[in-house]
Amino acid sequence: MAQKDYDATDLTIELELDDGRQLECDVLVRYPVGDQQYIALCPVDDESMEEIYLYRFAEGADGEPILTLIESDEEYEAAADRFDEILDEIDYEQAEEG
Repeated sequence: MAQKDYDATDLTIELELDDGRQLECDVLVRYPVGDQQYIALCPVDDESMEEIYLYRFAEGADGEPILTLIESDEEYEAAADRFDEILDEIDYEQAEEG
């Protein structure tokens, strides 16, 4: 099987929302688009996965994740399009297995 360019993990990250609330999220996938890494997150209590958050991703010197907002619509669209492709790839692989 070909190596994938994304990395699914079983980690959680706590986000601080604009209103100061903390939101624990599952890490769905970390993936590149060009030279930039992105991360897709879903709130832990959202089993339907209706709410997905996409951020720029980097690792600090201490190994801690650094998440930053995606500023432009074009960059967000590119990150979202690649995330959709990853979901399609996962669905395809699962269909072939089962």
